[in-house]
Amino acid sequence: MKKSILIMMMGILLAGLAACGSKESGEKAASGAENGKKEDFVFASSGLYPPFNYTDNNKLVGFDVEIGTAIAEEMGMNPKPVTNPWQTIIAALQADKFDAIIGSMAITDERLKEVHFTDPYYESGAQIFVSEDNDSIKSADDLKDKTIGVVVSSTFEENAKEYTDDVKTYDSDVTALQDLLVKGRLDAVITDQLVGMYAVNQNNLKIKQVGEPIYLDQMGIAIKKDDEGLLKKVNEALKTIKENGTYGKISEKYFGEDISKE
Repeated sequence: MKKSILIMMMGILLAGLAACGSKESGEKAASGAENGKKEDFVFASSGLYPPFNYTDNNKLVGFDVEIGTAIAEEMGMNPKPVTNPWQTIIAALQADKFDAIIGSMAITDERLKEVHFTDPYYESGAQIFVSEDNDSIKSADDLKDKTIGVVVSSTFEENAKEYTDDVKTYDSDVTALQDLLVKGRLDAVITDQLVGMYAVNQNNLKIKQVGEPIYLDQMGIAIKKDDEGLLKKVNEALKTIKENGTYGKISEKYFGEDISKE
C-alpha cells in the first residue's frame, strides 16, 4: 500500500513538472511569436508642410509620408509616421523619440554636425512669393529692409536675415502665405518652390512667384549620428524604390513628375 501511494505521488509530481514545462514552452512560443512581428520604423515630420507632410481627416499623409512608408516596407519594417514641432525635431531624434526624420529637411553643414543624412531624395528651390498686386519686388535685391515671412527654424529663416532684420516666423507656410494678403503684414514670403505653388493652388491665393529660385536645397533623411547601420539600410532602400519605380509613382501622384530627376 505504501509503495502504491509513493508511486502515485511520484506520478503526480512528474505530471506537475510536465505541465510546468508545457506552460514554460508555451510562454516561450508566445514570446517567439511576438518577436516575429515586424519592427517599427518610426519617422517624423512637422505634419505642417503640404504636400510633403500634412494631416487629412486626422491622418498624416503626403509625399514624405509615402516615401517613408515605402522605405520601411523595403526594409521589412512596419512604417510608423509621427509628428514633432520642427524647431525641436533634431533634439527629439537625438533623444530616441523616433528613428529618422523624413520631413523635407535640407542638408546643411550645421545640421551635419548633429545628424547623419542619407543621399538626397529630392531637390527644390527657395522661392520668393508676393501678393499679385505687389510690383515693388521683382528680384531678391528688392527684399532689402522688407518684412519677410518664413517657417520657424527653416533654412529660409537664415536666408531671409541676409536681406532684412524684419523677419516674421510661422509654424506653417500656408499661414505665412495667407498673411501676404493682409495689408501691412508682410511684403514677401520665402519658402520651398513646390510647397509654395501647392499652397497657392490649393487655397486659391492671389499670390505670385518672383523670379527664379534664390538657391537650391537638397533634402535628406536625418538619422542619429551613432546609427550607421540604419543609415546604410535606409540608403539602400531609397536606392531600390527609385530603381523599381515606387518613388516615381509616389512623385507623379503629388507633382505630376518624378522630382528625383535633375
